[in-house]
Amino acid sequence: MAAIGVHFGYTCACVAIFKDGRADVVANDAGDRVTPAVVGYRDTEQIVGIAAKQGRVRNAANTVVKVKQVLGRRFDDPETQTHKTETKCQVVNREEKPYYEITAGENPEYVAPEDVAKLIFNKMKETAQSALGSDVTESVITVPFEFERAQRRALREAAEAAGFHVLRMIHEPAAALLAYNIGQDSSSGKSHVLVYKLGGTSLSVTVLQINGGMFRVLSTHTDHSIGGESFTQALAQYLASEFKRTFKHDVSGNARAMLKLMNSADMAKHSLSSLGSANCFVDSLHDGIDFECNVSRARFELLCSSLFNKSIQPIRSLLEEAGLPAENINKVVLCGGSARIPRLQHLIREMFPDVELLNSAPPDEVIAMGAAVEAGLLVGRDGLTSEDESITVDVSATDILLKEVDESGAETFTVLLPSGTPLPARRHHVLHGEGKLSSLRLDIYQRFEAAQPEKLAAVVVRDLQTKEDKHNIDAVLTMKRDGSVHVSCVEQNNGMSSAVSIPAAS
Repeated sequence: MAAIGVHFGYTCACVAIFKDGRADVVANDAGDRVTPAVVGYRDTEQIVGIAAKQGRVRNAANTVVKVKQVLGRRFDDPETQTHKTETKCQVVNREEKPYYEITAGENPEYVAPEDVAKLIFNKMKETAQSALGSDVTESVITVPFEFERAQRRALREAAEAAGFHVLRMIHEPAAALLAYNIGQDSSSGKSHVLVYKLGGTSLSVTVLQINGGMFRVLSTHTDHSIGGESFTQALAQYLASEFKRTFKHDVSGNARAMLKLMNSADMAKHSLSSLGSANCFVDSLHDGIDFECNVSRARFELLCSSLFNKSIQPIRSLLEEAGLPAENINKVVLCGGSARIPRLQHLIREMFPDVELLNSAPPDEVIAMGAAVEAGLLVGRDGLTSEDESITVDVSATDILLKEVDESGAETFTVLLPSGTPLPARRHHVLHGEGKLSSLRLDIYQRFEAAQPEKLAAVVVRDLQTKEDKHNIDAVLTMKRDGSVHVSCVEQNNGMSSAVSIPAAS
């Protein structure tokens, strides 16, 4: 069965589907894998995504941006008041809650933030289902650590109003770890992972301890004073100064002109993550004058040098707070669109020279991918119900083991899932066999406390090519909440595979 993972950010949203054992982000109808979380209201329709973002120049008063900032908040909340002063769309007080005043039609319309979020979730649902070609509703939604109960509830309700069946809400750093299969292998011992997320409007850094598949948050920090938009604004201000220098007109106080420059600067910023220079062009910026300017990556890095320093400083503070030296961090995971910026990645590598920096998955997609992995683990559990803040965690009642034969011919058991492991769980293990063998057998056992292991099932990988070096078999064991176990094996070289499902392992 397929399942859906959704990351609903402050500036963008992303959806991934879990199908056939893997998570993939899907592109929307514009061909983009990430959709701006922007809704534009017109006389007879609502537009979501890139068209709404680009149309904001002409329709700013009826375009809602950063709706996540006010979801589940009261009108007198300081965050709501900050949002009210920053947005061009009028925010009014109705029954002590914030509403957007939309004037696109003949009469003013008052729209709740939850209704705006519903439209964005609708877009995500349509995007996923067009890729799947079928109606799938099972989903996992991600939330920031700092979200309080009312905000989480509002996000869930908006997703459900869009037709999603929300299996679970998980924190964004946990989703990032799931996307990279961190904490899901059978290795023992503690490790420490730093999750660095630089999104559109905020920076969050989290240090987690991984121990036997359990995630424990040691320390976390969120800063809403810096985000990807800070870099875009710095570049837009530079473009405004270049226009003034060339044409002797100051457009820095012209809201419409600055929106145009922000759109151009945003596109240039994305280009500079992969190119050495980017061309900015704005049609009719001021008094019918077209503006064109080429910006090099070196110029962009110089303009944003103080922002880079501000983006890195919280890592040092957080490590001090957690009582961990940088050498104790085993992995660093990058999330958020602005974590793509090469200069930022370089500074992080300098802080952790001997640590694996995980950015093979696009940083603005990785959280949605992790949510989809979690959704894939949850789908199939009979009688799964949505849980609120307090949940009962299902655990494995027995040890789940693999039996192997070592080089001396002696039988050894490897514990993949110790009893008490929170479910659902996924473990990865690599088996080795002599190259001369044409088939390899994997035996799955369970063990109650100190009793002798009891055999559950066997998986045989056949038709292997005989050779001089060893066979390497990737084995993935997944245990769902109902206790059922699925084991799949794939030979790394020729792709021969085999799988078995065990209805109940305990």
